This record gives sequence, C-alpha cells and structure tokens, in this order.
Amino acid sequence: MKIGLFFGSFNPIHIGHLIVANTMVETTDLDRVWFIVSPQNPFKKQKDLLHEFDRLDMVEKAIFDNANFSVSDVEFAMTRPSYTIDTLLLLRQKYPKHDFVLIIGGDNLADFPKWKNAQQILDEFGLYVYPRPQSKPSDLQMHERVRMVEAPLLDISATFIRKCLRLGASVRYLVPQEVEHYLLQKKFYL
Repeated sequence: MKIGLFFGSFNPIHIGHLIVANTMVETTDLDRVWFIVSPQNPFKKQKDLLHEFDRLDMVEKAIFDNANFSVSDVEFAMTRPSYTIDTLLLLRQKYPKHDFVLIIGGDNLADFPKWKNAQQILDEFGLYVYPRPQSKPSDLQMHERVRMVEAPLLDISATFIRKCLRLGASVRYLVPQEVEHYLLQKKFYL
C-alpha cells in the first residue's frame, strides 16, 4: 500500500488539511493518508500549542468517517524535537510492506534543503507537494522525486482559527463540526 504522510502540529486541524489529504487520495496513486501529529516542530515556537493528546483527539474527531485517513502518535515517544527523517525511517521499519511518501505544502519546498537529511528523504521517500499561497519558487519543483499535485489553493490557517476563538468569533466551516464542538467544550485557545 502507498501511504502519504501528512505531518503537522494540527493546532487545530482544519478543513484545509482535510481538503489537501482528500485531494491526495483522490487524484494521486496514494491509497491512504496518515496524519502524523508532531508534538514539537523544530521550526516552530511552542506558544499556543495545545498538548499533543488534545491535538490527536481533534484529528481523530475530524477523520473518524473517512476510511482513507488514519492518525498516528508515532512521534509522541520520540526524542524532541522530532525530525521527519527519523519518523520516516521508524515507520518504514514498523511497516515494511508499505511505501511512504511525504506530503508537504509548496511554502515548505524552498526551505526543504534545510531539513535534516533532506537528500535522504528525497531519495528514499519522495515528496508530494500541494500549492500554498506565497510559495517561493524552488528548483526542487523539477526534481524527479518531487510530484507537484494540483489541489485547491487554500489560505486557511490555524493561527487565524485560534485568533477567532480568542475573539469569540465562530469557526464554523473552518474546522469540522466535531472539532468545533470539542474546541468550544474544552475552551481551547481562549
């Protein structure tokens, strides 16, 4: 089975994440998409970051009715910050019958060479890249192990959603209904 790995803080998961994942399954050769909840991104600050188990719960609530999606907490037991290459190698070891591909946004492609063991990720796993607003051009777009995937250009951000919640504004239609209820019930980001 060919699995696309969609890493993220998912702080919170939103409709944009789900649209990208669904587009990947429906328009490429991927059989499934696994959401990898990252406890700590080495390039992001911890400010406003919910506990990883709360973010995992939100992803589970968001994808519960889609058999093409799964969520993983594989990074929760890893050294922090976790690096993508370490997770990829661990997953390949745990699931040798699967082929894994890394899904990233076009906004990350220009900086991808700065990632730990970027060349190894390209050589051994490859990238499926979806468009993002304000993406910088990258020579990697033409790389044989990079597939540019046509997907809706979405400018939905978790930062905007957190701001709406702090202001008491509705996040309806920005997050799945189950996630909205969970956010409000737990009073997250207020």
